[in-house]
Amino acid sequence: QVRLEESGGGLVQAGGSLTLSCAASGRTISANAMAWFRQAPGKEREFVAAINWNGDNTYYTDSVKGRFTISRDNANNMVYLQMNSLKPEDTAVYYCAAHSRRYYGTNDSPADFGSWGQGTQVTVSS
Repeated sequence: QVRLEESGGGLVQAGGSLTLSCAASGRTISANAMAWFRQAPGKEREFVAAINWNGDNTYYTDSVKGRFTISRDNANNMVYLQMNSLKPEDTAVYYCAAHSRRYYGTNDSPADFGSWGQGTQVTVSS
């Protein structure tokens, strides 16, 4: 079982930027699609972004397209989420997740991700 640990969250003003990092340990994640999810208070966990095992394709929820960028460094077992032009509605706990397969599918659900981190809080003030 891979262990995932997120970092990089914090408090930022609207319009600002943050970069989240996800460090994997225990085994390599180079053969897994990876994703970021988020959960705001009182809301369900929602998909944010995903990247295939080799980085050839990335996927984003509509609300973050053009503002967020997911990337990965397989050599160092890391996944990143660069977040720009942050908005108060981006406030949430952000989770890193490892997919059970190499490729992410647009119909996939959280159940397709077998490993999750503990999350990192992102708070965007207006």
